[in-house]
Amino acid sequence: MTSRDDVGPILNGIPTHLPDIDPAETQEWLDSLDAVIDGPGRMRARYLMLRLLERARAMQVGVPSLTTTDYVNTISPEQEPWFPGDEDTERRFRAYLRWNAAMIVHRAQRPGIGVGGHISTYASAATLYEVGFNHFFRGKDHPGGGDQIFFQGHASPGMYARAFLEGRISTERLDGFRQEKSHVVDGSPLALPSYPHPRLMSDFWEFPTVSMGLGPMNAIYQAQFNKYLHNRGIKDTSQQQVWAFLGDGEMDEPESRGLLQLAAGEELDNLNFVVNCNLQRLDGPVRGNGKIIQELEAFFRGAGWNVIKVVWGRGWDPLLAADGDGALTHLMNSTSDGDYQTFRANDGKHVRENFFDRDPRTRKMVADWSDEDIWWKLKRGGHDYRKVYAAYKSATEHTGQPTVILAKTIKGYGLGTTFAGRNATHQMKKFTLDDLKNLRDSLQIPISDEQLEADPYNAPYYHPGPDDDVIKYALERRAKLGGGVPERRVKHAPVHLPDDSAYAQVKKGSGKQQVATTMAFVRLLKDLMRDKEFGKRIVPIIPDEARTFGMDSFFSTIKIYNPHGQNYTPVDHDLMLAYREAKDGQILHLGINEAGSLAAFTAAGSSYATHGHPMIPIYVFYSMFGFQRVGDSIWAAADQMTRGFLIGATAGRTTLTGEGLQHADGHSPLLASTNPAVVHYDPAFGFEIAHIMQDGLHRMFGTDDSLTDDERNVIYYLTVYNEPMAQPVEPENVDREGILRGMYLYAAGSSEGLPESAPRVQLLASGVGMGWALEAQELLRSDWGVVADVFSVTSWNELRRDGLRCDEAAFLNPDAEAPVPWVTQQLAGRPGPVVAVSDYMRAVQDQIAQWVPGDFSSLGADGFGFSDTRPAARRFFHIDGPSMAVQALQALAARGEVDPSVAREAASRYRLNDVTAGASGNEGGDS
Repeated sequence: MTSRDDVGPILNGIPTHLPDIDPAETQEWLDSLDAVIDGPGRMRARYLMLRLLERARAMQVGVPSLTTTDYVNTISPEQEPWFPGDEDTERRFRAYLRWNAAMIVHRAQRPGIGVGGHISTYASAATLYEVGFNHFFRGKDHPGGGDQIFFQGHASPGMYARAFLEGRISTERLDGFRQEKSHVVDGSPLALPSYPHPRLMSDFWEFPTVSMGLGPMNAIYQAQFNKYLHNRGIKDTSQQQVWAFLGDGEMDEPESRGLLQLAAGEELDNLNFVVNCNLQRLDGPVRGNGKIIQELEAFFRGAGWNVIKVVWGRGWDPLLAADGDGALTHLMNSTSDGDYQTFRANDGKHVRENFFDRDPRTRKMVADWSDEDIWWKLKRGGHDYRKVYAAYKSATEHTGQPTVILAKTIKGYGLGTTFAGRNATHQMKKFTLDDLKNLRDSLQIPISDEQLEADPYNAPYYHPGPDDDVIKYALERRAKLGGGVPERRVKHAPVHLPDDSAYAQVKKGSGKQQVATTMAFVRLLKDLMRDKEFGKRIVPIIPDEARTFGMDSFFSTIKIYNPHGQNYTPVDHDLMLAYREAKDGQILHLGINEAGSLAAFTAAGSSYATHGHPMIPIYVFYSMFGFQRVGDSIWAAADQMTRGFLIGATAGRTTLTGEGLQHADGHSPLLASTNPAVVHYDPAFGFEIAHIMQDGLHRMFGTDDSLTDDERNVIYYLTVYNEPMAQPVEPENVDREGILRGMYLYAAGSSEGLPESAPRVQLLASGVGMGWALEAQELLRSDWGVVADVFSVTSWNELRRDGLRCDEAAFLNPDAEAPVPWVTQQLAGRPGPVVAVSDYMRAVQDQIAQWVPGDFSSLGADGFGFSDTRPAARRFFHIDGPSMAVQALQALAARGEVDPSVAREAASRYRLNDVTAGASGNEGGDS
């Protein structure tokens, strides 16, 4: 029988890293519990434990607790702190905000524009934001460094309205909402993006959030990164809070919930989620038959978070205080969200009849109340300043856990009965004249009927002037908290970059040793990290594949980051490459978690702006599971102007064929090409990687003043391979410009011993395909008397972009001399057809076809991947050396330069249709 001493602690998602500082006292507590169980019994013990958990929660002690509680406020009226603000003044300011936010969207619907927008989300969340702005959100000038705030995307008009009242945004710019190119003032575009897009408004927004689910995920990893900077001694972030404002419908996204365990496990008490529970999605209720607040409470509490519910406003307090037998609480618990939404879309009489009258005890509670009293006094908690303030204060003072605040609101609150709580409110973008007048009256905005009637589509914004007491109050609050929010700044000290010696070893090649480009990259990374000034800025991010990529040697040197250190003895502790975790570890080893890894990459890669401390994230992953799996996150990273390196290791469709279909990447360069901020390279050799990495670092953080912000705000994506090969020494007088621009002549064909009339071809290859091109070069010369030049194409994508730029310049400047694309320059005047190959689908190579002078054909790995040997897979896809040779002969035959029978004979000799005849590539090597 198991004794009580053998039972381990109940974790419930909460880490137990605290030492037992008084074992005797601990034993006394345990003995007391045993005595209760042995005496009064288990029911009494259960009651006492529940009361202790309740008290612990009230006293802000982070311990496991009930997963759900009654549908009432977590913080009782007796526990509410004193509200330090001038509530009347803040209410007036909020009225101005509500009007201007609504007018931004309404005016954007004027005839001839009609660009859309969202009114109701901010209307429901205005109080949630304003309590933060006036009392909690710290700006960049705060001594503690300022908070990071992830604003809900659809609420952006409210942030613009506040910036307008603060004097940070003009009325001309408000009128350019969603017209970023066409709204021109004094000859220049002056407008506002639809949502929080830092790239489109780089001095204002910090975090893109409107792609549902990315905000929660990125906020978690931003909070983790803040602790990472602190624990590594790079920056004191102890006073910085991360706030994420989210929608209850947004919480259906798997990204919104799937990473909560990291926040609890790392005790991110610098993180606060505020979920605006207006009970509505875009089209209807979130949980019509259920209760989303209760569901989220259970989910977050079970994940180890501190949960604060703000369900009811202060008008409910006396009713709940008088609810001696729990009748009102029972009604609150049993009423569905669908009914709550319907209540607020009607009136007080409807609420009385369909809520209070369901129980004679609750009917009696409001018997002396008028229908108007029921309607106006009984507000939801998310619209009550005192309730929200109490929740925020409790959240920021809580330690040991992240906090989620579940605030109940009404979508479209304050916009009138045609908006509030209606299913269609999310898509409602404009007001009728009567709606405008009613809104004006309810908010007490001093705008006349004549002003509204003159042009209802252009109802005026309202600003009382900078000397107004309400405006002064708001500005004083922001000044005390450290300045305007949101604000993005790019101000950091110069970055020391490694000199040429850090790249020298990789350029020497590998001699007789066979080394995959993945390993060549890892060797280069080690050399870069040896630089004492620069090395500390590198943030290696690995999703549980370090050994596959040959990065396990980092474990014992720079160690794996863990805020709790390593409180166990690893099984391989006696080995040189032991698994080592440390509080100041440098590696972010995030498990099997591509989404979280990308979020961490984003936080680190934007640290130059967010924290004023440039960090260089280098995220190494299976290439197949990069762009394909987290493409949306990469777009958000580009929007946030993240800088860093993505390394798609084990790249290509045929280099990892033993793993099968889902591991075979034949298309990531195409996905990368769709993102304007991503610079993709597919290097073949270690020395190419060295030049590309050095160029990337100088581009992002070098001293070249000629580079624009857009040119610096890039993400380099390198695809590297797990196929061992002898890495060549960097050629003398290597064409560095060609490497960086996308292609260069690597091996000119030899015509020695051949007639001057020998046919010629141009072979283009990237990555592991260079080996096949060099094989084809030799086959063509020795077997068929054809001279082939071999070009290393380091970037098909950059060649295409260069071609597009040249085309655009020629199109827009027809009188000027047209610029010539790089690929055209490289191939101009070279005899013979062009054959292009890579370990990707043909569409990758075909990107450059229109700028290739002369005949062009491509070979590629189109179709699903499969498990087999590399040579067999390459023969199946017809991308190996013999296939290139046959393709070149066919192209020559089409030009009449060789007899067609030559190509047929070559196909037969090389057994092109026999997969067992394939021999291109090295069969061994895992990395």
